[in-house]
Amino acid sequence: MKKTKVINSNLSRVTAQMGHFDKLAIGDAGTPVPDETEKIDLAVTQDIPKFMDVLNNVLEELEIQKIYLAKEIKTKNPEMLKQIQNRLSDTTIEYISHEELKNSLKDCKAFVRTGEMTPFANIMLESNVVF
Repeated sequence: MKKTKVINSNLSRVTAQMGHFDKLAIGDAGTPVPDETEKIDLAVTQDIPKFMDVLNNVLEELEIQKIYLAKEIKTKNPEMLKQIQNRLSDTTIEYISHEELKNSLKDCKAFVRTGEMTPFANIMLESNVVF
């Protein structure tokens, strides 16, 4: 039995295979995922699991150097933005359009779908090295 915090087998596999500059995205239940991107669907029902719960879990295992957020989160979901900024206060944030974020999902190792039901609750994590 695995001792670390991420016990979902697909999520654990993807984070273990990440290299420097690889990307992993986490998002709300409504995010459209390109066919070529692996989707790890954790959604059970509305708001289970929550976006921040999944993000916090992933950050237990994945070293990141930068995050990408949709510019629209600033006005459409400022509470979620505040939670992300508090959790990742020392991490560089690049704001891009929501359309650009959706298009960039094709370059991610995987997209993790949560049960989150708030708008623009999406993040792209860029991995770093641990040395």
